[in-house]
Amino acid sequence: MPPLVRQLSALLCSVLIILSVGCQTNNQARNYEQTPQTPHTPREISYQRTEQPRKNETLTPKMQKTANRLANIASRVPGVDQATVIVVGPYTLVGIDVNKKLDRGRVGTVKYSVAQALKKDPQGKNALVTADIDIVQRLRELNQDMARGKPMAGIMDELAEIASRIAPQPSNTR
Repeated sequence: MPPLVRQLSALLCSVLIILSVGCQTNNQARNYEQTPQTPHTPREISYQRTEQPRKNETLTPKMQKTANRLANIASRVPGVDQATVIVVGPYTLVGIDVNKKLDRGRVGTVKYSVAQALKKDPQGKNALVTADIDIVQRLRELNQDMARGKPMAGIMDELAEIASRIAPQPSNTR
């Protein structure tokens, strides 16, 4: 055989071997993907039933007393002009008024200080603290509605929406 034919046949054999091995590996991968998966064991899900607010349920004196106590604690933090607190069951929302001349970083420090001060109170340990002017105003209005005896069922949706807007900053920081 001439050398050119030998070289071409060797090249052709090499290409065929590479293609056959490459395709064979690819087919094995496809077959592996097509094999049925073993069924996963279902995760156990536990449910905790919470009591829904009754239609005519209103602000209780205990909730108001707790809110006043937490507002006093928050108001004593340096940099806080006024605090508005709403307590509903285990949930506490705190709105603080700070000096408008404070920069964002300082406002964040004041919010953190309020959260740390509230951490010492059992009801305030998971409080959500905000200094957003619009949210604080909404908290004030809701506080007034609750004090006037507006049913809690009508207020709960508004509180849930406010809580979702507040950046998670629980006072139980480690």
